[in-house]
Amino acid sequence: MSILVTGSTGFLGSHILDSLEKRGKKVKVIARRESSPKLKSWSNIEEIFLTENIFLESEKWMCSKLNGVDTIIHAAWYAEPGKYLTSELNLECLSGSLRLASAASKMGVKKFVGIGTCAEYQNSDKPMSINTPLEPKLLYSASKAACFSVLNKYFENKITEFSWARIFYLYGEREDPRRFIPYLRSQLSNGKIAKLTNGDQIRDYINVADAAKILVDIAYQDRKGVFNVCSGKPVSIRDLALSIAKEYGAEDCLKFGAREPNLLDPPYVVGVPNIEIK
Repeated sequence: MSILVTGSTGFLGSHILDSLEKRGKKVKVIARRESSPKLKSWSNIEEIFLTENIFLESEKWMCSKLNGVDTIIHAAWYAEPGKYLTSELNLECLSGSLRLASAASKMGVKKFVGIGTCAEYQNSDKPMSINTPLEPKLLYSASKAACFSVLNKYFENKITEFSWARIFYLYGEREDPRRFIPYLRSQLSNGKIAKLTNGDQIRDYINVADAAKILVDIAYQDRKGVFNVCSGKPVSIRDLALSIAKEYGAEDCLKFGAREPNLLDPPYVVGVPNIEIK
């Protein structure tokens, strides 16, 4: 199988490359020129296609990169912490992803794995299964849900099998320092105060390496449809912060209630896994 990965130098994409390398699988990647030096870390990359921005490339350009490709894992999307949830760049990502899907169909790609988000789901006080209604609240999640809706119909009568993996809360190696867990570790390891909300929010965290393994399983096995990439294990932000603080003996550095709660931040987000980590 010839597999192509987009977003290959990102947080999730880089771990997808790790998982493929561990399995001895060769891979082609599409990457931004500015981030391409990072790709020297992997020995299993057989071809690199450079671009300033994949989402602005033409369908013709995309087709030229898919010759002989059997499977696409499309991990690219704008995801800058603090900005991506409401950024208009989500529209750019949406339109570019649809062109990539069209190119995949025209070039006879056998499988297209798209990456969604748990934020597509309707807020609930119960675990979210793949049958939970969709009701995205922000431009990011609305764009992801729109991408899923269009591609699910588009690939319905095509030879390309379509899978959509909704990712829950990731953590792990190479995480952006602006994200919650790296911020917490940075503050606590230096004996600095970590300002938090009351910490009552319940979340479903999964290690990014485990999430990547699941995505590669979806790509290489006869699996299609919608998947929840999650642990299924609820944890409160308060308990998570306390467990990390204990590692540093810095429980006193946690200041719960120092930040106002985000009204758009749902109180409960836990998934029902429908695929196992192998």
